[in-house]
Amino acid sequence: MHNLSRKTLLLSSVLILGSCTGAWATAQAEQSILDTRQETQIWTTYLLSPYLRANDLKVSVHGGKATLSGYVNETVSKELANEIALGVPGITEVSNQIEVQTDYAAPKVGLERGYGEIIDDANISTGIKSKLLWSKYPNTATTTVETNGGKVILRGTTDTAATKNLATRLAINSRGVMAVDNQLVIDPNPKKNVAKKTADQDTGQDISDSWITTKVKSTFLYSNSVSMFDIAVTTDKGVVTLAGKLASGAERELAIELAQNVKGVKSVKATGLTI
Repeated sequence: MHNLSRKTLLLSSVLILGSCTGAWATAQAEQSILDTRQETQIWTTYLLSPYLRANDLKVSVHGGKATLSGYVNETVSKELANEIALGVPGITEVSNQIEVQTDYAAPKVGLERGYGEIIDDANISTGIKSKLLWSKYPNTATTTVETNGGKVILRGTTDTAATKNLATRLAINSRGVMAVDNQLVIDPNPKKNVAKKTADQDTGQDISDSWITTKVKSTFLYSNSVSMFDIAVTTDKGVVTLAGKLASGAERELAIELAQNVKGVKSVKATGLTI
């Protein structure tokens, strides 16, 4: 009986120890996965940042503490890297070991675009395509948009020179655009232009005021010469009212033109848009 009790106690101890070891291993594995996820989030944000992507930065995370190292040529870049790391959920401490060297030369970029540049170009194309889709001019909806290094190529067909010029203006005024090559072909034949019929039908449908307001604001957001945050937009029965204080007359005129081009807009009131 005594021997049985000792064997039972020993077996119980082994089982408890094994259970604790298994729980510890599971916790360690979960922490390792979390560390990797946080490292990836910080590093990806660095790649997306035009101020940091060219720098040689390294990131490691252990138990909520991020360690940053590498080189930048300005203190503000080091501070930006620090703020990005602290902004990641779960990061409670940052050891910023990045060195500031004013003569630091970023690594030479190869011929292939980096991840950040690819994302930038994709954002540019999406912004331009969105503005074309929201336009009241029918044939801009089928335009294909390609962007490489901030240089935009527009392809497709349109029915008038005015619509082609509009596509150029919408593209060139988009954030991040360096140049626009408008290769749209003017095709005035309505029988061949199927997109025109479809877009005309869409224009004939009722468009809500809230939809118009959202698209006008989004158009401002995608444009590099108009500040969305300085302009209040309201819509009543298709009539858009703009109000706010802008930096120049050119910005005011562009804001009015962009609003007028949105599908469903009947007119634009801009008396409250001052300089």
